[in-house]
Amino acid sequence: MTVWAEPKFDKEAINSAGKMLVRSARENWANWGIDDWEEYSNAIDVINNWRGSHGYPLNTFQVNLRNTCRRFEQDALIAQRIKRLSSIRHKLDRFPSMKLSQMQDLGGCRAILSNVTNVFRVFDYYQNESSAKHIQASVDDYISAPKSSGYRGIHLVYRYFSDKKKAMYNGLKIEMQLRSRYQHAWATAVETAGMFSGQALKSSLGSEDWKRFFSLIGSAIALRERAPLVPDTPARSSELFSELRHYADKLKVQDRLREYGKALRYLTDAQDGAHYYLLQLDPKNGTLLVTGFKQNQVELAEKTYAQAEQLAKDKAETDAVLVSVESVTALSRAYPNYFADTRLFLVLLEQALSGRSRSIRLPSLKLEQLPLPLTE
Repeated sequence: MTVWAEPKFDKEAINSAGKMLVRSARENWANWGIDDWEEYSNAIDVINNWRGSHGYPLNTFQVNLRNTCRRFEQDALIAQRIKRLSSIRHKLDRFPSMKLSQMQDLGGCRAILSNVTNVFRVFDYYQNESSAKHIQASVDDYISAPKSSGYRGIHLVYRYFSDKKKAMYNGLKIEMQLRSRYQHAWATAVETAGMFSGQALKSSLGSEDWKRFFSLIGSAIALRERAPLVPDTPARSSELFSELRHYADKLKVQDRLREYGKALRYLTDAQDGAHYYLLQLDPKNGTLLVTGFKQNQVELAEKTYAQAEQLAKDKAETDAVLVSVESVTALSRAYPNYFADTRLFLVLLEQALSGRSRSIRLPSLKLEQLPLPLTE
């Protein structure tokens, strides 16, 4: 029988712990005293309890989402995750006014359906037919109104409510995301390109060229799904595809994604005990150099990375990035169908570049392919 964590701390303690988490990322730990370490340790205990307390409500919503999706599509892919400490810290750092107690996506689940029609069927069910007592806190339809980044999907945030024995979880927020396979393939490509290029593309930060490329391909996929285009992208398909070709060629997107796939396959299978990996990719020549470093070699890893990064600046088509085992594991767990979704994205891109949209046989999905819970 699963033992679920229950909230033990008030909002003041939770928000104070969030501030300490951000402080830990900004300060030099070498200057910390005993009191600082004790405060940090207590903060981690509070945060772990707070995010862990979302486990029961999250599981409740995940089961409900799975059953709802099966009304419309038997093979919908469902995943859930509790937000990682590093992701919590990054989000609080990006949004200084945000309080940890108010964060809406500590617990999240996602449904990936074969097409956008089924996405809206599930959405309509939650809006009009669901008999659940939980309170809807917010709705964001990024398919009808895509983000300028090119992101498309539907987000539903609920406050858990129970009038029975689980009332201690009342008010905890859980986010549900609904996506089509094409939209998820886009998100997979963004996550992958961001990690391997060392840029926070998922957060709309980084290279303007990469951001523009993903906005354009987002519109190309929307066009295919007969959905609204991404803001500030060409309305005429000929202009859209022409600009898309420009950035795809300039960034060598297809070559890079193929090399990133090789890199992830290598790192996922690596058993050499390394904690950090320096990746030096040359997509043009199809080469990948991988150098591993132990956990206690962080200074050497960063020094070697700085040298490799300087060399990469002299060759515009090469990439150098330092990744940790945790980031690779998170990527491969959050996107367990990574290789299938990357292939799908490349097919979508190739068809857009050719100006011809043909039927695509979607890679088969099986629910057991997706480990639960996920971390992000």
